[in-house]
Amino acid sequence: MNREHLQRDYGLRFDWGLPGATAVGTVAVVAVVVDVLSFTTTLTVAVDAGIDVLPYRWNAGSAERYARESDAVLAVGRSRATNGQISLSPNTIRRSTAPRRLVLPSPNGSSICFELGAGAGVCVGASLRNATAVAGWITRHYPPTTVVAVIAAGEKWPGGELRPAIEDLWGAGAVMSALTAAGWDAGASPEALMAITAWRAVADTLPQSLAACASGRELRAAGYPEDVAIAAEVDRSTAVPVLEDRVFRGRKAG
Repeated sequence: MNREHLQRDYGLRFDWGLPGATAVGTVAVVAVVVDVLSFTTTLTVAVDAGIDVLPYRWNAGSAERYARESDAVLAVGRSRATNGQISLSPNTIRRSTAPRRLVLPSPNGSSICFELGAGAGVCVGASLRNATAVAGWITRHYPPTTVVAVIAAGEKWPGGELRPAIEDLWGAGAVMSALTAAGWDAGASPEALMAITAWRAVADTLPQSLAACASGRELRAAGYPEDVAIAAEVDRSTAVPVLEDRVFRGRKAG
C-alpha cells in the first residue's frame, strides 16, 4: 500500500469502505465508522433502547450460530422482517420488544466494524443521529493529538465494487465538523476537510437532502420512508456505541 494513502501526516483522517478502514483505521487510536443508511443509524436506535449490538459479516452462513453462541437475537433481512422481527431497518427496533443482545449484520458498516474489532484501536459507531455526541465523547476521553480516522462505509454496486454514498460523506463530515468546533487540533487531512465542507453545505437542509439523495430515494421507493426520516434525526441521540470485545455498548457523551 502506498504510504501516502495512509494520511500519516494528519491526526484527523478520512477514507471509504473496508479498504479505507484498513488503510487509515487500523493504525488509528480511534476509528469512527459511519453508515447512515442504515447500519449505524440502526445501531444508535438500538443502543438508545439499551440493546447491546454485535456487528457481523453480511451473508455469512455462520451468522445463526454466532448469534446462538453469543446469546443474541439475529436480525433478519429488511425485506424478510415480519411483525416483531428486527432488521437493518431502524424502525423495526422501535416497533419491537427490545432484545438484550442483537447480532446486526450488514454488507458495509457492520462488516467493517467486525473487521476493525480485531484490532487494537477503539471502534465507534456514528450516524447523523449522534455525530455531536461521538465528537464530544472523543474530546473528553482523548487528548487533541490523538489520531482519529473516520470511515464512510459507502454502498456497493451490483458487481461488489464500492459505491461512495453521499449520506455517509455527510455523516462523517458531521462528526469531524463537531470535533473541529470543539477545538480538536490534531490536523485534518484534505480528505477530512472535504467531508467537513460537504456536511456544512447540507446541514441546514439535511432532511430534504437525505430524502433526495440516491440511497434515500432507493429506500423510499422500496417502502421504507420511515428509515430515511429516522436517519435524518440529527443529534437526537446522546449515546455513543463503543465496540468492546466485539460488542457495541452505549456510552454517554458526557
